[in-house]
Amino acid sequence: MVTLQEGDKAPAFKGTDQDGNAVALKDLKGKKVVLYFYPQDDTPTCTVQACNLRDNYALLKAAGFAVLGVSPDEMARHKRFGTKHQLPFTLLADTKHTIIDKYGVWGEKQLYGRKYMGLLRTTFVIDEKGVIRKIFLRPKSKQHAEEIVAAWESLQPVR
Repeated sequence: MVTLQEGDKAPAFKGTDQDGNAVALKDLKGKKVVLYFYPQDDTPTCTVQACNLRDNYALLKAAGFAVLGVSPDEMARHKRFGTKHQLPFTLLADTKHTIIDKYGVWGEKQLYGRKYMGLLRTTFVIDEKGVIRKIFLRPKSKQHAEEIVAAWESLQPVR
């Protein structure tokens, strides 16, 4: 269950991306970050969500966001998923649940009346100072990029 709150400092992490590169949150200091957690590569809803972020990547980038996807899948699976769907952003392999546990996105789920433990689809929008500004507990997979930008704009002071 997600226990982090909007306004909390984003937990530091270091992970490995689909190309085997080390990626740490501290390396993105000074940038806004969309950190989205998804259950599994190449499943229907996860693919829809990733493709929405891909299709609207220019919008996110223009708004100053770096995008990082995290799932418990291994690096090679991320590589295939990213290549297959031409994803222009980083996917972090978290097979040991290090990042997943820090962000509290592993918990009880239910499918067809059966309860099980799994990754809770969640997105954290982190500002340039490393503070969580928005948490999407149930992102709209088909409109996720748009809801991120709209939420960020609503957080900004009126000029």
